[in-house]
Amino acid sequence: MLEVLTLLSARAPRLDRALKKIARSGGVVVLLDGTLVRTRRRTGTDNRKNFSGKHKAHGLLFLALTDEKGNLIWISAAKPGRSSEITAARHNKITSHVREAGLGALANLGFVGLDDEPDDPVVITGRKATRNHRLTAAEKEANRLLNRERAAV
Repeated sequence: MLEVLTLLSARAPRLDRALKKIARSGGVVVLLDGTLVRTRRRTGTDNRKNFSGKHKAHGLLFLALTDEKGNLIWISAAKPGRSSEITAARHNKITSHVREAGLGALANLGFVGLDDEPDDPVVITGRKATRNHRLTAAEKEANRLLNRERAAV
């Protein structure tokens, strides 16, 4: 089993190379999303790090980058299920890699605050409503447009 994993990981593209390939082929934007792959509960204290409070299930978190058509470009290494999407994205330095490749990224509300440069954002997310700030009609429409672009064709 370990031999198969070694072979597959050797064939997997690195993040920077995958993004540069998209930029060379004329791509402008990539789609960023995270998913929890459910696993069985482990015994003892080993199960705690794999429990996702958000999903109320045990699993491993993966981040995926796709092109505009939804074709998989890159997938991250597995993180414990308790990790958040934004933390995993920061750990993989996705923002700096996307910026270096000259691309943009569309992401869901789980990545709000990922981009550190508000003057020149590279990761575009929707707006979140809070208790004190209701979304305006324009912000709701912007969220709808962003979600429409994120939907795979």
